[in-house]
Amino acid sequence: MKRCAWAGDETRMIAYHDAEWGVPLVDDVRMFEFLTLEGTQPRTLQSIILNKVEWYRAAFAGFDPERVAAFVAQRVEELLRDPGIVRHRLKIESTIVNAARVLEAQREFGSFAEYVWSFVGGVAIQNRWTSLAELPAQTPESRAMSRDMRRRGFKFVGPTTCYAFMQAVGLVNDHEVGCFRHAEVQAS
Repeated sequence: MKRCAWAGDETRMIAYHDAEWGVPLVDDVRMFEFLTLEGTQPRTLQSIILNKVEWYRAAFAGFDPERVAAFVAQRVEELLRDPGIVRHRLKIESTIVNAARVLEAQREFGSFAEYVWSFVGGVAIQNRWTSLAELPAQTPESRAMSRDMRRRGFKFVGPTTCYAFMQAVGLVNDHEVGCFRHAEVQAS
């Protein structure tokens, strides 16, 4: 069975590719989780973060935006000592800030998902890449998302991070056309 080239051969990366990556999401908690994780590390180090997902879920209250937005300075200090996550003060603090922004988007748009999906007109973009070399690092849609998120006060949401987020939550189908997941994700 052919997979996208980036999935590599590590068990967790293969499982993520085969079951999660690129599947269209509308669950605000899962979307907040993906936004946080995509902002934590560049794609080249994604396998490291994937191996820490359970630690992140425990550290950040299951990515419940209401609970995370209520974290106080003492909790930040505790997280800075947590060996299961990337202990980077600005990234930890950005997760708390972003949780509050997710709650604001929910109030304004009805859900964080509605807000996020608005950048692609509510329908996933179906790309037809034949190799990794064709995948862009960012797109007009990811640049628009980044600009708007930064205007709203989100942190660590540059256009490249936004594109990785869009790929992860299924706003774009960037599975290579020869990958068995391309058609499966397109049909979902």
